[in-house]
Amino acid sequence: MAKQLDYTTIHRIFSRFRESEPAPKGELDHVNVYTLVVAVALSAQATDKGVNKATEALFKIADTPQKMLDLGEEGLTGHIKTIGLYRQKAKNVIKAAQILVDEYGGAVPSSRAALTSLPGVGRKTANVVLNMWFKQPAQAVDTHIFRLGNRTGIAIGKTVDIVERAVEDNIPAEFQLHAHHWMILHGRYICKARKPVCRNCIIAEFCDSEEKEL
Repeated sequence: MAKQLDYTTIHRIFSRFRESEPAPKGELDHVNVYTLVVAVALSAQATDKGVNKATEALFKIADTPQKMLDLGEEGLTGHIKTIGLYRQKAKNVIKAAQILVDEYGGAVPSSRAALTSLPGVGRKTANVVLNMWFKQPAQAVDTHIFRLGNRTGIAIGKTVDIVERAVEDNIPAEFQLHAHHWMILHGRYICKARKPVCRNCIIAEFCDSEEKEL
């Protein structure tokens, strides 16, 4: 595990990320905030590409909680059966849709507490929605951010919750809105788990990881 980087170095790292991609975007397809919630919930233990393939047709006919209820659990299952844990996910999506219709008038709430009260919506999913749709500086820590934070020293911690707090505490405020996207994309395509592509890394000069390969 790397040592925790200082403020100045972290600022330089995220300045470099910003120069490279000023407005990074997530890779899950969605057409509104509701479909974003569904897509992120479906992405647990699945790839974004796999989810996008499954939801392409789904979101054309069920882009609101009520339409999802009209489709029904079996109808939904037919669309997402290529995704891991699809039966449980279908149950959760339908239950969540019912709650959104009954308690929120079909609208998606903008608070973490309300979001995480929905079946199948954990803290990570809630943080993605708060960040991407409601533009709140919430940090969704997935395996890529966890690995990158610890490998580089940007955000060190033994648990997801600790790394989330480290991201919030250590990354300057001006970068908070896009921080998790920069880190996810860098971890997914450059700072990979088994074989990091260090020769293509724009922040290699700031990294002292033992896994560094140049």
